[in-house]
Amino acid sequence: MPRAELTLTVPEGVWIGDISRDHPEARFRILAALTDDDAGVGLAEVIATDLPPVITAIDADETVTELEILQTDDGKALVQFETTTPFLLLPVQGSGVPLELPFTLENGRAEWEITAPQHRLSALAEQLDTFGIPYTVNQVSQRVEPERLLTDSQLRLLLAAVDRGYYDTPRDCSLTELADERGMAKSTASETLHRAEEAVVKRFVEDANEDVLLEH
Repeated sequence: MPRAELTLTVPEGVWIGDISRDHPEARFRILAALTDDDAGVGLAEVIATDLPPVITAIDADETVTELEILQTDDGKALVQFETTTPFLLLPVQGSGVPLELPFTLENGRAEWEITAPQHRLSALAEQLDTFGIPYTVNQVSQRVEPERLLTDSQLRLLLAAVDRGYYDTPRDCSLTELADERGMAKSTASETLHRAEEAVVKRFVEDANEDVLLEH
């Protein structure tokens, strides 16, 4: 399934973008967020060298209808807020793409990671354009779960080989020792590892080729 890394520029007039631009040293880490047709609620970690002015600015914004400071600690605050303009969540809601949390926002730019089918990513791009949110695609890769790439026996043996130092230089574990520990014949261990290595290397090369194509 495709995985995309995006950088979004929050338009002017959106409270969290404006405040982060007014306080470029501040970092917002959105830990949780939900929205409906009327409002949005979020949980965020706010980090800044001079924290009080940032919190004051959030509290003073007319679109932030509720702000509760849950915890503060040396330039860091955990806050829960409610806003009438959950602007960044609307494209996600409209496209049906699950937004991976947490995501960070600094100086008016949000960093998103999205894993979704291609048609959902296309729908998200359309929604971002509709709402006038500029964005840059930093990377697109194909996310493959290890259990789908390898069989159970291949995955278990490969993990054991890494753990025991079979791939260290110099090796801390021989193939014979690894096979004995796993209760396998040496020939079986060799064949299983070879097939696992083949699958992993080919996937790595495919992903690397995709990255090269994206750069050009």
